[in-house]
Order: sequence, then C-alpha cells, then structure tokens
Amino acid sequence: MHIHILGICGTFMGGIAQLARQMGYTVSGSDTNVYPPMSTQLEQAGIQIKEGFHPTHLEPEPDLVVIGNAMSRGNSLVELVLNRGMRYCSGPAFLAEYILPQRWVIGVSGTHGKTTTSAMVAWILEHAGFNPGFLIGGVPNNFDLSARLGSAPFFVVEADEYDTAFFDKRSKFVHYQPRTLVINNLEFDHADIFANLDEIKRQFHHLIRTVPSNGRIIFPDNEQEIHQMLKIGCWTPQELIASPAGWEARNQTADGSAFDVYFEEKLVGHLSWPLIGQHNVFNALAAIAAARHAGIRSADAVAALCEFSGVKRRLELRGVVNNISIYDDFAHHPTAIATTLDGLRQRVGPQARIIAVMEPRSNTMRMGVHKESLANSLREANQVLILQSKAIDWCVDEMIAQLAGEGTVFDQVSSIIEHLHQHAQAGDHILMMSNGGFGDIHTRLLEALGSDEKPE
Repeated sequence: MHIHILGICGTFMGGIAQLARQMGYTVSGSDTNVYPPMSTQLEQAGIQIKEGFHPTHLEPEPDLVVIGNAMSRGNSLVELVLNRGMRYCSGPAFLAEYILPQRWVIGVSGTHGKTTTSAMVAWILEHAGFNPGFLIGGVPNNFDLSARLGSAPFFVVEADEYDTAFFDKRSKFVHYQPRTLVINNLEFDHADIFANLDEIKRQFHHLIRTVPSNGRIIFPDNEQEIHQMLKIGCWTPQELIASPAGWEARNQTADGSAFDVYFEEKLVGHLSWPLIGQHNVFNALAAIAAARHAGIRSADAVAALCEFSGVKRRLELRGVVNNISIYDDFAHHPTAIATTLDGLRQRVGPQARIIAVMEPRSNTMRMGVHKESLANSLREANQVLILQSKAIDWCVDEMIAQLAGEGTVFDQVSSIIEHLHQHAQAGDHILMMSNGGFGDIHTRLLEALGSDEKPE
C-alpha cells in the first residue's frame, strides 16, 4: 500500500510516517517546513519528502492520503484529494485503525510534560525487556527516533489535545482509547482552537470516557482543574502523584537531579539522573506509576530512569564554546518557560548569568493570550532577548518593560546572533526557547562564538 502524508514533517505526522514505513508500506509526503531532526529521521527511514504542495505529488495516485491537522481547505493537495474522491483520513484515525488495536495503549496527556513523560514510560518498558511501540512528539535520546512500531502488548502515545484535522475537530487523544492514562496538568493553551479552559476540559472528559474500568488514570494531586474535570464523571480507578496517598519524591536535591521515590509511604528506590527541574520529578513519578500499572516492578522502573538521558530539545545542551553554554528547549507556554528556567537556575547557581532567548512562535503566543504572565515566567533570566516576528499580534516592548532583568527586542535571528556574539561572556548560560526551528540559531551561534577561538 502506498501512503502519502500531507504535513509530513510535523512531529506527529512524521511519527505516523515512520510507523507506516515500519509496517512495510510505501510512504511519501509533502510539506513546506523541512528541517532536522524530523527530516533526517524520515530520510533515514527511506521516506521521500516532497517540498511544497504541488499536484504532481499525488501522481501516481496513492492508496491512502493521511492529512495532518496543519492542512486546511484551500491547500492545493487537500482540494485535489476532495475533488478526485481519493481515500483519506487523519493521522490519529490512521493510528487508531492500523496500529493500536489489540495493544495496551499507555497515553500521556496534559498541557506540559507529555513528550518527556512518554519517553520515560517507553524507556522503562524497553529496559524491562519489552519492545514497546511508541509515538512521541520529540526524539528521546535513549532511542534516537520519535516513533517505533514495536511489538505487542505495549504502545506508548503522546496524547495531544490539539484538534485532529480540518474535517475532525475533536482532540487527537479521543481516538486512542488508552488503558493507562497519565494527565500531567491542565491549563489553558491552543487559543487558536479553544475559547477557554472549559472547552479544553470538555475534550479531556471525552478522553476520560474512553478509559476502561480496568484501566488507570494517573495525575498530580495538586492539579485542581483535573480533580474538577473528573468530578463530571469517572469510571476508572485513579492514582495520585505528589501525594502521601500515592507517589511522592522525598529527600530531593534542589535541582531535582536526585530523589527518593515513595509509594503509599514506602520507599521504592533512589533515582539519580541527568535531568533537572521539579517538573521532571513529577514526570518521573507519573512514568513509574504508569509502568507499574503495566506490570513493571517499581524498583525496576526507578533503575531504568537512572539511565534515562532525556529528550532532544528539552533543555538540551547543544554545545559549550569559550565556557559559554548553549541550550535548546521547546518551552512555549509561560508555565513551561518558568519551570525550565527554574530548573536551570537550580543547576547553575544564583551567581551564574542566564540569557533567555525566545521566539513566541506558537499560535497562542502569537495571539498574545499569555502576554500578561510571560514576564513573570522569565524571572530567573538575567537577560531576555525576544524575536518580534511580523506574525506576532501584540507589542513585545510592553512585556519587556515588566521584566525583572534586562530585555531587548529583535526583528531578525541574525541580529540576535550578532548581539550574543558581541556581549556573551565566559560562564554564561544561553537558553533558546521555541517550538520551531528558530532559524537554526543554536548552530549559527555556536559557529559565531567558535570563530573567536584560537587554534591549539
């Protein structure tokens, strides 16, 4: 079977492409945003990527067109598919029909932490000797690929609340029917498709209705929005993290790089790893709880996470030049920005200088929904550099004026690189934050800083 994917270079659709290829299908795809790491993964898998959306991309006609949720009416290939009556479906529908049946689905949902927690669960299962399938919105360092078919029984999926496709406005996760469900948190996001938090909670409750009564729902006890959403109706046993009644982290270091894991007041094991931040401590507890429901001994899950090496673009150290450290992070919501910066601050200490470089690229950020809370989320940064693109619908200068530290607005990536090249100092920690490629700023800055190095 030949499958052609529209929007193939998105993290989710790129994962679908890899799974379809592993099933033995011929896979091709069209997209405009073609950049690593997804483009590299697809090429290595033998998947042909066609730039743009030209009608010739569907010649000869494929057996099935899988349409990503970034595609809309008016796109030339979408119109061609509809006009010719080609067989098509969404990415989540493809996953539900071709891959998830007869699998024990472990879904990881929530506003933040889905990618990292999904990667943790997949690694725990791998470490325990299983060959789990997974579809993750990032590249786990322990696997170096974002999607794998694996073998029965387990399949781990990052369960995203974003809409499914232009013809299916339900959240993606409604298709997955998980037996084990993690909900990390529940906040307002995706303002381009949700008017308020209640609309998001409604979608989450649709997900709750699909979890069987012999399943498990795992979430933090301090997340009141989740508690309220579950009061609408829940038919599945619940398990709490960050609670003496469930899972807790005790005796942890300030940066979260080591802690004891307790379950129902009993010590399970000691976790020491390279990750930092309170958010990752909670992610670990959720992953261990999910693995336990799947039959993995908790002590074995803790041992596995001691060997977990994180996910690309999640506070990923891209390089050190002249004692200047460059990090890459996917953070694009005030809560994620704050927790990432807080974790980095705990790691590097109060005296180190942190320079936060941010591209407000998500639809919610560009609309200015979070502009009132953005300044406070950047409080741990000594300096903040913001890229003001033409797509941003609000004045970034007003937010800059509220910062605790210094702030500067730029209209080009090259100007940011030039500024950092001139002003970065030995001992600085420069954190790049964007949910896109950010003009390959990380590589370009490392090259610029390295140009001043003297040959040994």
